[in-house]
Amino acid sequence: MLEIRPLHPLFAAEVIGLDLSRPLPQEVADQVRAAFQRYSVLVFRDQDVTDDQQVAFSRLFGDLEMTRAGAADAGGFLIRLSNMGPNGEIVPPGDKQVLNNKANQQWHADSSFKTVPAKALLLSARIIPSAGGNTEYISMRAVHHALDEATKARIDGLITIHDFDHGRRKIDPNLVSAEERAAVPPVRQAMVLDHGTYGKSLYLGAHCARVEGWSEEASRELIDSLMAFATQERFIYSHPWRAHGMVLWHNRAVPHRATPFANRAERRLMVRTTIAGDGPTIAAA
Repeated sequence: MLEIRPLHPLFAAEVIGLDLSRPLPQEVADQVRAAFQRYSVLVFRDQDVTDDQQVAFSRLFGDLEMTRAGAADAGGFLIRLSNMGPNGEIVPPGDKQVLNNKANQQWHADSSFKTVPAKALLLSARIIPSAGGNTEYISMRAVHHALDEATKARIDGLITIHDFDHGRRKIDPNLVSAEERAAVPPVRQAMVLDHGTYGKSLYLGAHCARVEGWSEEASRELIDSLMAFATQERFIYSHPWRAHGMVLWHNRAVPHRATPFANRAERRLMVRTTIAGDGPTIAAA
């Protein structure tokens, strides 16, 4: 029997009683989709799924996004986030995989550097370290709700520029290749998104470079102050991974980050599928 168990006072819930290696009945799939809209983050434990089974479950939430150009898994529906080489060996600290994993320790919304950013993400834990490596999430709906009315009025309708290279440069100025920059040039995104019944949310993160029409200094002051407010502990759910766990989250309402682990001593392999967005954020502002 399906059970939804809240994990945080504001958002995030565990879904109990499902076997995601099998197709879900329509009624159950509808319940899971409704829980996703309500809680923004859904946790599924003990799901030993294959790549194909993960893809099939992801499709219940929409069309899948292809992996971006320049990524190791470009052209497919799955991306492997790992500190391992092709033979299972731990790669050296300067390897691009390690640097990208480090970049993912910044708060970010995946594919916000695309004109139509992703709607949702599903991450499954295939190999996990003995400690550390949590994934943390912010309820940006709760953050927007908690803002004072003057700030809400100030930011409503603002457009920001999201740039894949912007966040990666903080880790290594050469981390993004010329091919990648050409494939994902800077794009315009709404700072505030309207989710209808569930209210509004901020749309920020490491890829958010500046506010359109504002100076660099004014942009950074606003963005940094909003992120400082958003990253209070009361808005954050920190997920401790277990082997074969899966987490689905609303990428337009919940930015996330990885937390460190002993990546030079222990292996980690996470597999992600990405559910494509229905349209640009400016239309949803």
